[in-house]
Amino acid sequence: MTTTIPPAGRLGNQIIRNIAVSLLAEKHDLHVTYSSQDLIKQLGVDLFCGTRNHRASMELTDKNYMKIYDVPFITRHFGNIYAFLQTREIVSLIYNYLHSDKVKEQIINKNPFLFRYQSNDDACVHVRLGDIAYRNPGFEYYKKTLSQLTFNKLYITTDQKDHEIIQQLISLYPNSTVLEFDEVRTFQFASTCKHIILSHGSFSAVIGYLAYFSNIYYPEIDPNTTWHGDMFFISGWNKISIS
Repeated sequence: MTTTIPPAGRLGNQIIRNIAVSLLAEKHDLHVTYSSQDLIKQLGVDLFCGTRNHRASMELTDKNYMKIYDVPFITRHFGNIYAFLQTREIVSLIYNYLHSDKVKEQIINKNPFLFRYQSNDDACVHVRLGDIAYRNPGFEYYKKTLSQLTFNKLYITTDQKDHEIIQQLISLYPNSTVLEFDEVRTFQFASTCKHIILSHGSFSAVIGYLAYFSNIYYPEIDPNTTWHGDMFFISGWNKISIS
């Protein structure tokens, strides 16, 4: 029997979950079947698939991940994995992996916009809306953050381009551009901008993780209303109060 990761959640969730499992697979030589593996490979991330299959299975969760990571060997596979794996400890492992010299070089070289790294004064805003628009930090957060920056051009990426927040941003910055890329190209382009203003959620977090030379801003997070894990604690990132 083998470990299988189904396509649960959007691509940001899948990237975080898959890398977390890949780190376990590499440590314990596990055979793993990944969702969206081809898309993630386009980013320059090679997910590890080992040789070992086990007869018995166990559940992998946010709570037991680090214990399994720290043991010298395991004798079970994980079955289907639906856990989000977004605790601070797990995210630290993922972030450090993405910023290791070899992986960083792979990701940069795979980026079709690599010529933009450290050669622009652009800002990019990710506005997460869709099914959780009611949890968006709101227009004033983006306005406040952008007002503190000096930039040439504003790029906006969103899952709901007709939303009033997007229209307000366009009205405030008439020379702004709403990106129409697919998810992979969005990660790649956004991560090259000098300034990146994030929303909540895994898609925003992954943009930040892949941005090696950018100034990154994120909204203050209310633990009573957030739906995702602890993903925005990265040293050097700038927390913006929205109160």
